[in-house]
Amino acid sequence: MNMAVNILAIETSCDESSVAVIQDGRVIRSNIISSQIEIHKKYGGVVPEIASRKHLEALPFVVQEALSEAEADFKDIDGIGVAYGPGLVGALLVGLSYAKAAAYAIEKPLIGVHHLEGHIHAGFLEYPDLAFPLVALVVSGGHTSLVYLPKRGAYELLGQTRDDAAGEAFDKVARHLGLGYPGGPQIQQAALQGNREKLVFPRAWLEKDSLDFSFSGLKSSVLNYLNQCKMKDEAYDIPDIAAGLQEAIGDVLATKAVVAAKKKKVPTILLAGGVAANLRLREMLQEKAGQENINVLWPSPVLCTDNAAMIGCAAYYKYLRGEFSDLTLNAVPNLSLFTS
Repeated sequence: MNMAVNILAIETSCDESSVAVIQDGRVIRSNIISSQIEIHKKYGGVVPEIASRKHLEALPFVVQEALSEAEADFKDIDGIGVAYGPGLVGALLVGLSYAKAAAYAIEKPLIGVHHLEGHIHAGFLEYPDLAFPLVALVVSGGHTSLVYLPKRGAYELLGQTRDDAAGEAFDKVARHLGLGYPGGPQIQQAALQGNREKLVFPRAWLEKDSLDFSFSGLKSSVLNYLNQCKMKDEAYDIPDIAAGLQEAIGDVLATKAVVAAKKKKVPTILLAGGVAANLRLREMLQEKAGQENINVLWPSPVLCTDNAAMIGCAAYYKYLRGEFSDLTLNAVPNLSLFTS
């Protein structure tokens, strides 16, 4: 009888201190997330130095809570998975330092995980029988990428943002509209009351056949519209702006994801990352993919945002392949998932 493999996973790449215990890459025995959103709200975004300090304060307690909820002890752990990039370097270092110390102390392997690889693996926690090949659309505050997965552990970059990530555009516009941080959920909420056809903001399609994205022009267009209204002393409707922004971002993301899936002849698009929780994006993606008989999947909301369960799932498969890190592993804020 095979013994279960338990991974203790740590995720501190931005402003969530998260620790999970994942069994056999599928069973979430615990997934504790200590969010710093309330702290960073007053600054309108994440302050890296504050994030690092809060991770330092929270992490030991979050680890204990994760072990307790999993009814486990360090002696039950077979490997320590940790996100080591990309992300805020100070925040990453807190999680990585704890992971290295824990791996050394319990004499178990350290498994460094790419943050985006974690987001993609959230889909495998939600759908354990998810089959390869597939295309993943990873959309978050810091990343917007289209990735082809021919098999487990293999990643081919099809397209990525050349400037602002989609989530970044949401955050920046939300700040100018006075909606607060984080911007994505606030924009979605406001857009529910808006007319999505009233304000048609520009879409950047880039060169023919390009699967890259660009959202800085869209962001500038929305901010220019706001400034013109203020200069003319004209009223503007926040829900209409939110709906128009959401529509422009969703249109480009969904269209290019479907083109990528058709190009690679895959039956499934996996939506991942924090912006995967956006209901309108899901709707548009399902609609466009449905016309091509392509299936669209996404994880539960708790697995869309940064969490350690997704890191634990990715770490488990690395554990099976013997892909271990040594104790010299360092945080890499601009870590690439793709080998050129």
